[in-house]
Amino acid sequence: MITIAKPEIARAISLELLDVGAIQIRPAKPFTWASGWKSPIYCDNRLALSFPETRSIIKHYLSDVIRSQFPDAEAIAGVATAGIPQGVLVAESLDLPFMYVRSKPKGHGMENLVEGKLEKGQKIVLVEDLVSTGGSSIKAAEALREAGADVLGMAAIFTYGFDVAVENFEKAQIKLVCLSDYPHLLEEALVKKLIQNDELATLKEWRDNPSDWSPAAP
Repeated sequence: MITIAKPEIARAISLELLDVGAIQIRPAKPFTWASGWKSPIYCDNRLALSFPETRSIIKHYLSDVIRSQFPDAEAIAGVATAGIPQGVLVAESLDLPFMYVRSKPKGHGMENLVEGKLEKGQKIVLVEDLVSTGGSSIKAAEALREAGADVLGMAAIFTYGFDVAVENFEKAQIKLVCLSDYPHLLEEALVKKLIQNDELATLKEWRDNPSDWSPAAP
């Protein structure tokens, strides 16, 4: 299940990410993702960490979401790599233990996949910066479950809201709460005149079918 925080929070987070340049929208000159998909949007929430005010706002709202949606949380886990710094900030704010999940086991020593002290049955909430298809996020949750954790769910800064992500989280039975999403982002980008009304159709087409999308001919 994927839910979005209150509309006022979703708008505020979208505005912050746009203001610091963490999200850029470029329908006429699309970006190419690592997957090979062409995209009119690029999201790098790591950039928000360089802006203390924005960083604090994100930390505040992520912490509030976890308090309200996952009140039984006993520890926070960050998803490598971008979820690690956000998770540390949240764990500090909530005065909870922190750990993180690697994308693959360490190649030496204990060959850990989960780094930090994990107690069997410990109630964990994962922190992620961005959810696209949800693949890496769900993999991290499954690693924690295999290590004996009780994964209560996940809190993320932003999601594109792809149908495949919704299906993946439902199949994995993981509750995901995001501070903001693509529709709220487009609303704020329109208000700030970063996009025009005549670009909305192609931007929505991309969200509905990202793997086959291509920019409109000039």
